[in-house]
Amino acid sequence: MLERRIVITGATGMVGTALSTALAADGWTIVPITRHPVPGGIAWAAGDGPLDPAALTGATAVINLAGENLAGGRWTDARKRRLRDSRIDTTTKLVEAITRADPPPPVLISVSAVGYYGDRGDELLDESSPPGEDFLARLCVDWEAACRPARYAGVRVVHPRFGMILSPHGGALDRMLPVFRLGLGGRFGNGQQWLSWITIADVVAAIRLMLATTAIEGPVNVTAPEAVRNLQFAHLLGDALHRPAVLPAPAVALRVALGEMADAALLGSQRVVPRVLQEHGFRWQDPTLRDALSRMVGRPAAEPAEPVATGS
Repeated sequence: MLERRIVITGATGMVGTALSTALAADGWTIVPITRHPVPGGIAWAAGDGPLDPAALTGATAVINLAGENLAGGRWTDARKRRLRDSRIDTTTKLVEAITRADPPPPVLISVSAVGYYGDRGDELLDESSPPGEDFLARLCVDWEAACRPARYAGVRVVHPRFGMILSPHGGALDRMLPVFRLGLGGRFGNGQQWLSWITIADVVAAIRLMLATTAIEGPVNVTAPEAVRNLQFAHLLGDALHRPAVLPAPAVALRVALGEMADAALLGSQRVVPRVLQEHGFRWQDPTLRDALSRMVGRPAAEPAEPVATGS
C-alpha cells in the first residue's frame, strides 16, 4: 500500500496537535511545517522566502492551519498587518509550492473562520451567505482567495470555516475557565449575540471527512448544528462548573479594553448553519452545548439542570 503522507502547517497549535495525533493513529505519515526543525518535519516560514515544491511532491494532502492568534492582543495597525501576513503571505507561498510540485497534492484543506460573515444579528448563515465588511471578514475573504491558484491547477480546495473551538486544553474555553471557576463569569455585552461553536473532537472528525470525501470542496462551516446566544453559553458553562455566571462584561468596557477586536470577536453575532456537513451525513460527537461542556469540564450530562432561555 502506498504511503499516505500529509503535510500540515500550524501543526503545533491546538488544532494541529489534536489533528496530527488523530491522523497518525489513522495511519497517516505526518510531515509538519514549522519555523524550527522538528524530527520528520520541514523547517520553513513565509519570511524565509519561497517553499521548495519538492517538500510537497508526493504528498497525499496538505492542511494549512497557519496563522497568528487573533485573540493574542489588541488589533493595532501593526498587529493587523501581522495577522494578515501570517495567513495570506504564508498561504500564498504555500499555494505557489503546491502548484509547482510534480505532481501537486490532490487536496488542500486551508482553514478560515465564521468571522467571514461579519456581524449578522439573527440571520441564518450557510456556506452560500455573502461575506461581512469588517476587518476579520475581509481577512477571511482574502485568506480563502489566496488558494485560488491551487484550484485552477486542479487541486481540490476545501475551506473549513471554524466556529469557536471548545477545548479544555487551549483556545477560548481554556482562557474562560479560571474566571468562571471563580464565579466571575457572565455574558458579553447584552448577551443576545449568536455564538457558533464546535468541540475539538468534532473539528478533527470533520477534517477526516473532508480528506475522505472528494465531493467536498469550497467553504465548509465547521460548527455544531445549533448556535447559542452568548447569554446561554455563559449560563451553561457556569452550570457545568457549579458556579454562578451573572457578572456581565459591558460592551463599552470590552471596547475600551480590546478596541476593534471586541466587536469582531466577542460582540459580533454569527448564527451559522453547517449545511455542507449535514448534507454529507456528518455525525457530531457533541451536537449540544450542554452535553459538550459537561463532558469536557463539568458534571455528567445526565444530572438535572435548570433550563436556560435562549431568547428569540
